[in-house]
Amino acid sequence: MFEELTRRLDGALKKLRGQGKISEENVAETLREVRRVLLDADVNYKVAKEFIDAVLKRAVGQDVLQSITPGQLIVKILYDELVALLGSSASAIAFAPMPPTVILVAGLQGSGKTTFCAKLGVHLAREGHHPLLVAADIHRPAAVEQLSVLARATETPIYREEGKDAVGIARRGVEHARKSARDTVIVDTAGRLHVDEEMMREVEAIKAAIAPQEILFVVDAMTGQDAVNTARVFHERLAFHGAVLAKMDGDARGGAALSLRATVGVPIKFLSTGEKLDALERFHPERLASRILGMGDVVTLVEKAQRGFDADTAARLEQKLRKAQFTLEDFLAQLQEVRKMGPLDQVMGMLPGMHRVPENASVDEGALRRIEAIIHSMTREERQKPHVINGSRRRRIAMGSGTSVQEVNRLMKQYEQMQKMVKTLSGRGGRGKLPRGMRFPAGL
Repeated sequence: MFEELTRRLDGALKKLRGQGKISEENVAETLREVRRVLLDADVNYKVAKEFIDAVLKRAVGQDVLQSITPGQLIVKILYDELVALLGSSASAIAFAPMPPTVILVAGLQGSGKTTFCAKLGVHLAREGHHPLLVAADIHRPAAVEQLSVLARATETPIYREEGKDAVGIARRGVEHARKSARDTVIVDTAGRLHVDEEMMREVEAIKAAIAPQEILFVVDAMTGQDAVNTARVFHERLAFHGAVLAKMDGDARGGAALSLRATVGVPIKFLSTGEKLDALERFHPERLASRILGMGDVVTLVEKAQRGFDADTAARLEQKLRKAQFTLEDFLAQLQEVRKMGPLDQVMGMLPGMHRVPENASVDEGALRRIEAIIHSMTREERQKPHVINGSRRRRIAMGSGTSVQEVNRLMKQYEQMQKMVKTLSGRGGRGKLPRGMRFPAGL
């Protein structure tokens, strides 16, 4: 997420961080480079200028110029101003005092609107709500079917009709939710390839018919300033309450995220961070500012871990580790738990300083899939008692997993090293050091 923006900002601030004393001249020079970085990221020109002016005003104060660590203070000022630019605090969905809460979702065709509706259903269900999806996009071919497929995949109820009356479908969908005791209704509306009068009139009519508590506008984060301009037009007609940045896992330069709040005046409420239907995050300005400045996002990482890991499984694993009984079956289970958190490059990106890791040192997801395939090709006995795996068994496992004997040998060698580490730590009460030469499995 914003890897290029983070890398370039880090380069712009590098000189300033290394200086023991700074002046107005080198602060101004650094901030000129920061402004160029923001403009290259497709941040609105006016927004970039006002942001730099605010940072410069604070940065040339005597407290900074006389500070022992001026470079660190400049980064702190940039962080504070980024948080203010992004919205200062997280903005939650406004739930109705009397259910159901009606959420209208709007956006251009191809922005990820329909997929977001399904993701929002998963998010709300995880928080204890009982959502209903309403398929009111009757114009795009297969839009209703797409939402139905996503609804089945997420086990979320859906209301759909055959017909051309989007306003009536939306109104009857809300009534159906009320009768079936669903406390939230997510209405997917039609999008177009561009803003047009027919689309705007229809979505305005749906808004008038269902009186939503929340109107969310989905923005394709990869479109930069175009997304912001479209959002401004929609807001003038629809007065939506919040924005959603979709496709944040793609080649998003950051312009939409950094410009939207300042130019449209509405908060960003969600980030869609991947293709999986649980890849939706509440938007926290301070966390995104931390990621942009290369300081990581440990809080979101911990939240992902808490959602992904099963407490009972973790407790059983801890007991096995204490008794030095860690098997390949346990290793496979832990590998699968980690992968539930999402693509590993995204997980690693939440760690502080990871933007400085060379691009060619990224996590090899293919290597992890091969490890899984190798272990899946073993019998239950082989997973629990790897010492029985001889030469002929290794050849069979390699053929069954579509890998080579060398890859099987490498995994077995790494497992043996891991076993030595577990025995060493369990023998020292868990306070021992890692054995020399200990390495993680290939790709980790």
